[in-house]
Amino acid sequence: MDTTREQAQQLIDAVNDAMAKPTAYRDTTPVPKIGDTPPVPQPDSRRVPAWATGIAVASIGIGAGAVGIGCAVWLAAKGLAAITLTGVLAALSPFVGLAALVLAIGATLSRIGRASTTNVYKGSVSVTNKTEIRSTAKGLFARNRNQVKEIR
Repeated sequence: MDTTREQAQQLIDAVNDAMAKPTAYRDTTPVPKIGDTPPVPQPDSRRVPAWATGIAVASIGIGAGAVGIGCAVWLAAKGLAAITLTGVLAALSPFVGLAALVLAIGATLSRIGRASTTNVYKGSVSVTNKTEIRSTAKGLFARNRNQVKEIR
């Protein structure tokens, strides 16, 4: 039993010795701003590729554009919320009239453009609608190549 107490006392003494000695030291003297050592070149190793810079600039531009469009939509919606139905009809009546006029002119021009085509054949006529289609697709990203061959 005496040996256990002696070993325990030795362990306690070792711990107390370790705790009594400082394990770290902080030097609080100020560091001089200018010293004797010449400056050392420090090249920049963080190079950003051009494509990454382009994507970053484009994303900033798209974000700013989206904010601008959102503000414009918000202002337009806020302005339209103050309008009555009669005001909207009065404001849009010239555009409705112009649209009706454009539709009428387009309908007239499409009727003028349509003409009747009559085909007159003399002799024996044969119409063949047989075709042969060959399709090939090769590779991981397939690209279809269709070859249409008319059979007579």
